[in-house]
Amino acid sequence: IKMKMPNINLDGEVTVLATVPEVVEALECCAITWQTLISTTLEEQLKKVPQGNGPLAELDFWHERNDTLTALTEQTKLPEVRKVLEILQEAESAQLGDLEVVLSDLRKHQVDALHNVTFLSPLEHHLKNLTYGTGFDVVLDTIPALMRTLRIVWIISWHYNKDEWMVPLMERIAWEISARVYKAVDLHTLFKEDKPAAKKKIAEAKSTLEQWKKCYFAVRAQIEASGREKHWEFDQKRLFEKTDYMTEVCQDLYNVLQIIGEFYNAFGGELKVVTGNPKRVNDLLRGVNGLTSPMENLTFDPFDVKSAHDWKLIMKEFRAGVSVENINEIFVQKLNDPPLWKNHPPVAGAISWSRFLFHKIKHTIVRFQEVEEMLASERGKEVKQIYLSVAKKMKEYEDQKYSQWRDETEQILPQLMENTLLSINYVTEESIAAKKSVRFIVNFPPMLREVIIETKYMEQLGFPVPEMARYVALQEKRYLRYINRLKIMLDHYHRLMETLNEAETKLLDDHIQKLWTVFKPGHRRLNWNCLGIAGFIMRSTEAVKEFEFLVHRIHHNSEEISNKLHFIESANLFKFPIPKNGDELPKAKEFFEYVKCERAKDVAQMVRNYSAISQLLIKVEGRVANTNSGKSPKLASYYAYWEKRIYQVLTELIAKNLQAFNAAVLANVPLFQTEAILSAPELMLQPNASEIDEMTAQCILGCIEMTKHFVRWMRGTCIECPPRRVKEDEVFIFSFYSDVFHNPLITEQAGLIIQNVHKVLTSLDKYLNQWQRYNLLWKTDKGVVMERFAAEKPSCVTFDDEFQLYRKVAQEVTQEPLIKDEQFIRLHLAPLACTVQENIRGWVISLGKVLNESAREELFSLQEEIQVG
Repeated sequence: IKMKMPNINLDGEVTVLATVPEVVEALECCAITWQTLISTTLEEQLKKVPQGNGPLAELDFWHERNDTLTALTEQTKLPEVRKVLEILQEAESAQLGDLEVVLSDLRKHQVDALHNVTFLSPLEHHLKNLTYGTGFDVVLDTIPALMRTLRIVWIISWHYNKDEWMVPLMERIAWEISARVYKAVDLHTLFKEDKPAAKKKIAEAKSTLEQWKKCYFAVRAQIEASGREKHWEFDQKRLFEKTDYMTEVCQDLYNVLQIIGEFYNAFGGELKVVTGNPKRVNDLLRGVNGLTSPMENLTFDPFDVKSAHDWKLIMKEFRAGVSVENINEIFVQKLNDPPLWKNHPPVAGAISWSRFLFHKIKHTIVRFQEVEEMLASERGKEVKQIYLSVAKKMKEYEDQKYSQWRDETEQILPQLMENTLLSINYVTEESIAAKKSVRFIVNFPPMLREVIIETKYMEQLGFPVPEMARYVALQEKRYLRYINRLKIMLDHYHRLMETLNEAETKLLDDHIQKLWTVFKPGHRRLNWNCLGIAGFIMRSTEAVKEFEFLVHRIHHNSEEISNKLHFIESANLFKFPIPKNGDELPKAKEFFEYVKCERAKDVAQMVRNYSAISQLLIKVEGRVANTNSGKSPKLASYYAYWEKRIYQVLTELIAKNLQAFNAAVLANVPLFQTEAILSAPELMLQPNASEIDEMTAQCILGCIEMTKHFVRWMRGTCIECPPRRVKEDEVFIFSFYSDVFHNPLITEQAGLIIQNVHKVLTSLDKYLNQWQRYNLLWKTDKGVVMERFAAEKPSCVTFDDEFQLYRKVAQEVTQEPLIKDEQFIRLHLAPLACTVQENIRGWVISLGKVLNESAREELFSLQEEIQVG
């Protein structure tokens, strides 16, 4: 489009040319031509619309308008045009006003077009990917970036920040996304494609449609959260109605592909092997292939919202076909091992399962028949025929199952009723443990219980049942009461037997045999046809209660005996005295005397508890053997059991106490004190090491000898053995002492204590030997030493050196520690230190006497010299 220039000469000044009428008239004609050209061009551009439904058409539209109006606008800026306008303005021409209005409109529309091109250009790359991208993966990646760019355009654009501009653009984008899905999903070929590939394609198409809506609402939420931008309140029906509907169709198609795939997996070679009927399986596969035929031959666009009703009919028809085929598949696959509802027996359960499938398929067909156009279709007729065929097979299956059950029940029911009430796991051994392990079991056959349940369900299903089976089923509650009472009674018996140890089982052997005699009819004579079942249960229950009372009394006595043994076992045979006046410990002899006295008190109490055990056993004898002699042969093993327990308790008592005493010896806590003394010329403990060793050994022996107070029983009784005189002045008491004393554990522990005590005393001796460095103080003869010293005529300096030496030794002794704790013994060194100090003082006194004598001699000698002089 070109603006025609005037053919007159415009050289010269504007003011001069504006005064020439011919020039002004020619330029006014030219202005009219320009006005017409520009107005026509604008009118044509404003009438144009984007050519196409996609978003790129809108971009192309603005590019074209911008190119056209920009070219025209650039011509209005030419020097010749500007001079014409100046001349007309100088001449005050009436045509200039209309021309300037048109020029203003041109500039406005050109600026708008340029603005839109500028701000829509960032979308161009994304829109091209949306339109021409190679696959759905490209589109899925593009949509989020495209939506973010649309937000930017919405913020900074002059025009596309209004609903009337942005909604149509978004509508075009939605159309383009729908078009991509429409092109990719062709129902005529979809079901002939590879099933996994087809499912993937449908899934991607659905995801693409969902991505469009998801990203829109995500950006909308961001805009609202910012609080600064104008919200997106667009017409969602225009943006999402079609894509939402296409999403639903894609989901339907995906479900169809999924179901078809599952059918193909189910109707594989394994089903042919399981059913043994390959032809039947092949027929099922052909039926599956026919499920998608209506979709492959559609006469309408499934993605068009207007065809939604027709598409729903197609899907209803498909689901009906799937339901029939699915139930048919389940029936064929599971008929040999049908799933059972809870508490349903095998046969009635299988029939109920078959009827459930029939009612399910019937319900589907009834709903199918409610839509006339579906029933009239070829596929509808085919589905109906499949239904009739499957229903016929289900009826044959029911009849076969019922007939087989009726024949088997009439044959085996009489035999089942002859079973005894109880069964017993017989043990050939005669040991006590074997008797304890004998178990009685309620012998109500599971098959009989099953017959009762089958009979009840068969009647509910409408089948006639054998008379004997009906009679037994009517007695079910009575049988259940019998079974429950028998189980309670036997469980009670078994729990009682489990509470008995071997000694108690042997003790109660006669009573157990008596109880078994009561049980005997239940596993020898009585069966489920007998009339005496209730009486048998009553007698057995009473017998078990009597046995329980006896067991409880024995256990009560056993508990009392155990309590007394526990008292004995927990005794402390090494009770130590509490230190007096704070840290002052008893001396060794006081310590061991205290332990001995306290032990004697405790042993007396222990012996009283031990003596009471015999009386408790005599009580047991009275309940079991109806005697109170303490020497019943029936209780001989029971007496022996408790005597063995007493020996174990005493052994454990002694071992535990010796271990505790050994731990006290090794602990760094002194128990008693001893003194270090000087018994010239030796350093020694008081009492000495040998005496402490002896007192320790006597203390240990006293711990073991306390078992002499526990007198053994005579064989086969719980009566203490009387003393036996072996010599005139010697009486032997048969006690637990010899057995406990010779126990290796006791011997070893006692020896270990003596060994550890000896180590402590040796360590104290080594420590005491450190004082031997002062032994010259008491081992040397002071008189002889002083004579020799005086004979040497020592000087005063020599005397001073000797005095300083003794002073130094005295200071060393003063600094020596006066207490030494060595594990369980505290050694007091104060007596020894005092004796050493006295010896030092003795030497100092002796040295002083020598000094005094020497000084007197010197003084007398000096006096004589003075007199002579």
